[in-house]
Amino acid sequence: MQKLPGFRDFYPNECAFRNYIFETWRRVARNYAFQEYDGPTLEPTDLYRKKSGEELKTQLFRFNDPGERDVCMRPEMTPTLTRLVAARERDFRKPIKWFSIAPFFRFEKAQRGRLREFYQINCDLIGDASPAADAELLALAVALFRAFGLTQSDFYVRLNNRELWARFLTDRGFPPERLSEFLAIVDKLERDEESTTAKKLGAFGLSLGELKQFLATPTDQLPGFEDLFRELRLRELEPFIQVDLTIVRGLDYYTGLVFEVFDRSRQNRALAGGGRYDGLIKTVSDGAVDLPAAGFAIGDVVLGNLIEEIESARAWAEAYCRAARLQAFVIVAAEERRPEALKLVEQLRSRGCATDYSLHPMKVGKQFQQAEALGAQYALVVGQEWPLLKMKRLADRVEETVSLPELTQKLGLSPAYVPHPYL
Repeated sequence: MQKLPGFRDFYPNECAFRNYIFETWRRVARNYAFQEYDGPTLEPTDLYRKKSGEELKTQLFRFNDPGERDVCMRPEMTPTLTRLVAARERDFRKPIKWFSIAPFFRFEKAQRGRLREFYQINCDLIGDASPAADAELLALAVALFRAFGLTQSDFYVRLNNRELWARFLTDRGFPPERLSEFLAIVDKLERDEESTTAKKLGAFGLSLGELKQFLATPTDQLPGFEDLFRELRLRELEPFIQVDLTIVRGLDYYTGLVFEVFDRSRQNRALAGGGRYDGLIKTVSDGAVDLPAAGFAIGDVVLGNLIEEIESARAWAEAYCRAARLQAFVIVAAEERRPEALKLVEQLRSRGCATDYSLHPMKVGKQFQQAEALGAQYALVVGQEWPLLKMKRLADRVEETVSLPELTQKLGLSPAYVPHPYL
């Protein structure tokens, strides 16, 4: 039986790498005072009909559940977040700073950097429409990449404000209702042939030359960025930021600032994307709640590809995965000492040390092979010398005889039982 196209198996090594990404995301988001939340994997299809855009609606894993409800597997988190906030916004101090790490599902062609099931971190700041709030989100986005050992030579942020394009159309006599149709053209500028773009623009009576002229507008002549860049300078983030009018994002609910993160080599699709969606909560709540909001998401698939491509980032990941493996393997060298060995195993585990041993009697050499196969850092030999034991560092074969109190110190363990890792 084969897995479905666009879905992944996570064997222990792959799972350790995924955990590295998740734990790094979680640590950085908490450092920025964002709180974690989650929502259901299954949502009413109507939630995505309201404001997600036509392309996304065609990618839904959609079906009728046994209760004859029209439902789908969540393709993104923002509509769920807006539903949660609209239901209980009075319970939370503003601005609301939340993040989630969750799986998502989109029925689209599986390709490099894009699968049908994937994980994302979503970070949102709700209740503040200021440039300071936008800068805070951009600072977090940059930090979430730098935490993997990536630098400004590895990635950068391309940002724009959709209101500039809205003004571009209004100045040429087009109604606001045609903005989404026009932005769909801009969104595909880098992928479509110029002849295709020119044909699409013909529906607006515009030429490709007019579009290129607007795209070439110097940054200092574009309104709406002054306050944001002042905030970014205070955070020393300008080297990571580039204004790019072709960035518009494909979802209909974005209103102002939009941005995407790319690797400098441009070998991957967008690493992250987000922006301001000030009207979405009002739409989802049918006008009952109206709060400004902005957020972004980073996917694990394309980020994982980038980490594996860049040597320094890959080295950090490998170091984490090694450290996450077994710390100690207890070797029973004298079978009559098995009771003492089992007691040692449980004591080490209770003090936060990942420990394993052979469940059945086995030659000492075979036990050492088992310890090495499991990637243990240390082999602890329990034999006739008990309560002394031999401690062997498997990486370089350095061996010493230690007492139990010395063992606790050398392994860096708590001297007492640890009921919870955060206590």
